[in-house]
Amino acid sequence: MLIEYAPSFATLAIIQMLGVMSPGPDFAVVMRNSLIYTRRIGIFTAIGVTLGILVHLTYILLGVGVVIAKTNWLFNLLKYCGGSYLIYIGFKGLLSKKQTVKNANNDENNQVISAFTALRTGFFTNVINPKAMLFFLSLLSAFITPEKPKAVILIYAGIILSTTLMWFTFVAISFSNQRLQSFFYNYKHIIEWVTGTLLILLGIKILFTSVQM
Repeated sequence: MLIEYAPSFATLAIIQMLGVMSPGPDFAVVMRNSLIYTRRIGIFTAIGVTLGILVHLTYILLGVGVVIAKTNWLFNLLKYCGGSYLIYIGFKGLLSKKQTVKNANNDENNQVISAFTALRTGFFTNVINPKAMLFFLSLLSAFITPEKPKAVILIYAGIILSTTLMWFTFVAISFSNQRLQSFFYNYKHIIEWVTGTLLILLGIKILFTSVQM
């Protein structure tokens, strides 16, 4: 029975992969944490982003997503929380001070955040982003109909979560490459400033997000 839905599974996977590959807040925080800290921290950030998407999928499938999109004060609350959070972590990056270090692999000189902090950063970056909610609401609306079996809907959700985790894990592994980290180590403050500015701009963009479906 499920084989007849194979084309829709493939289509959803392609659309979702193109969506997560588009530069945005999720990509910025995973890249930043992977490049500045460690591969482990980058992967935990990726897991956090995926858990944020799991929350979006859960309330959208329960019908809450439509309620949020159609209720101005709820949507605006989510919008202001999401935009403000990105601006907050962006300013933290701008306040980063330059550190001159001789050895990028010297653990005493590396300030590494905890795995929980990385996971929390990825989670909140995604979960309070109204643009993510609108994207998944539109995406699922195009694939889910009342007659679709629950098993198919669960596979749709699994495809979205697995492609997200795979892509951002790939980003984490790529940007935590030891040679790349060593090259950029003495420019950490510049990376913080650049990603901080990007996150602030993305936060401001979210503040002006409107419901378009």
